[in-house]
Amino acid sequence: MTTIEETTGRDGGLRRGRGAGWAAVGALAAATFTVVTSEMLPVGLLTPMGGALGVTDGTAGLTLTVTGVVAAVGAPVLTLAVGRADRRRVLCGLLAMLAAANLLAAWAPGFGVMLVARVLVGAGMGGVWALAAGLAVRLVAARSVAAATSLIFSGVAVASVLGVPAGTLIGQLGGWRAAFAAVAALSALVAVALAVLLPPLPAEGAVRLDGVLRLFRDARVRTGLIVVALLVGGHFAAYTYVRPVLEEVSGVGPGVISTLLLVYGVAGVAGNFVGGAGAGRSPRGTLLVISGVLAGAVLLVPLLGVGVPGAVALLAVWGLAYGGVSVSTQTWLMAVAPRAREAASALFVGVFNAAIALGAFGGGRAVDGWGLTGVLWLGGALAAGALVAVACRPGAGGGVAMRSG
Repeated sequence: MTTIEETTGRDGGLRRGRGAGWAAVGALAAATFTVVTSEMLPVGLLTPMGGALGVTDGTAGLTLTVTGVVAAVGAPVLTLAVGRADRRRVLCGLLAMLAAANLLAAWAPGFGVMLVARVLVGAGMGGVWALAAGLAVRLVAARSVAAATSLIFSGVAVASVLGVPAGTLIGQLGGWRAAFAAVAALSALVAVALAVLLPPLPAEGAVRLDGVLRLFRDARVRTGLIVVALLVGGHFAAYTYVRPVLEEVSGVGPGVISTLLLVYGVAGVAGNFVGGAGAGRSPRGTLLVISGVLAGAVLLVPLLGVGVPGAVALLAVWGLAYGGVSVSTQTWLMAVAPRAREAASALFVGVFNAAIALGAFGGGRAVDGWGLTGVLWLGGALAAGALVAVACRPGAGGGVAMRSG
């Protein structure tokens, strides 16, 4: 069986002798933090933003849907379009575009302009994820790839800890437009950090459309992408509307929303590293646990998540489970497609963000049609579907080996 530890030593040694190492990995983590914060910022600002722009909560949720759709399409398209361009330059350009998009959102006089800004956010986010997700193998020694990958994806979880709650707090203190302006400034700073800390990263080879499509022939790749779609779609169907859920289902006052999101985020950071360590040993076993725990946490919110104590407990479990999704599913795909890392990453990001879009869209329709409790049942059911998909995957007796020997 081909393993990640065996294959990471075959890419020509670009990660060695360049002095990139962990500083470059840290810059990539800052980039994933920034793109996810940009993407998720409307979650904590949904109610005041929707009110200011004259739309319902369900319609305001389209700011997440359109971002996810564009990222889903943009990730594979951009990976194909950049050809052999230096990845450092591409990443810097994408962060600069993200800064401009967030400034446009901060200025938006109406919902139409906000949607244009969110289209640009989606394009930047899809490109950054597609390129950054598989770069750890080029920056650190083979024995450190799993840890470096976890660190890059920690930006996703830390965005929940610091990004979304901080944006919510800035929105409470200075208005939701100030939150978008702050993220625009952060995007510009990260673009500078990438330019300084990343080594030159010429393409290992241009990604071709037939190579991307060929990956679908591998049943293990298809299963991994199905699991991504179900877990991410289920999560965002429910989490997009977490603020109104906390206010109306859990009965939590608006003043403690940012604190509860902080609890969720701290648990998510822990889940990222716990999930990364577990996936390094057994991606399948780790994803079985994640799927089951995530489904249970979301489904139990209407029953046990009433009041601050219940909401805190279930949000912590929810965050712990979902925090491990990105790194575990990415690890799965890197293990089963070691010779096509950028193509696999493009598919991963495409499916991930399509799932965000469809989850947010489906959640919005569930909110408008069934109410807030219905959206929780939808999210939990999709996560339970992921549990079934992992359990029934081809070759279920073993798991995907991550280390040689």
